[in-house]
Amino acid sequence: QVQLVESGGGLVQPGGSLRLSCAASGSILSIYAMGWYRQAPGKQRELVATITSSSGSTNYADSVKGRSSISRDNAKNTVYLQMTSLQPEDTATYYCNAKELVPRITNYWGQGTQVTVSS
Repeated sequence: QVQLVESGGGLVQPGGSLRLSCAASGSILSIYAMGWYRQAPGKQRELVATITSSSGSTNYADSVKGRSSISRDNAKNTVYLQMTSLQPEDTATYYCNAKELVPRITNYWGQGTQVTVSS
């Protein structure tokens, strides 16, 4: 089992920046990758960015590429999402995800943190 706790959401003005944090605990050695997803009201949950545990390989949604950066601190078992040039369309609940591949594909989710971009 993996437990995830997010922090760092809030209200930010258009053009502003925000950093989200996700602290993992439990069976962290089994995690293949961690990432961030978001869900706006009335929309499906979508990928924002992921980072693998072993190589640190990253992947970004086109909508955030170039203005977001995902990183990890293995010593703290924490993954960060730095977002810049935020726009109202970035408003959503952001969820941290951890994925296991062995013995089967298992996804763990945090409780979500709200990001609101508004003037």
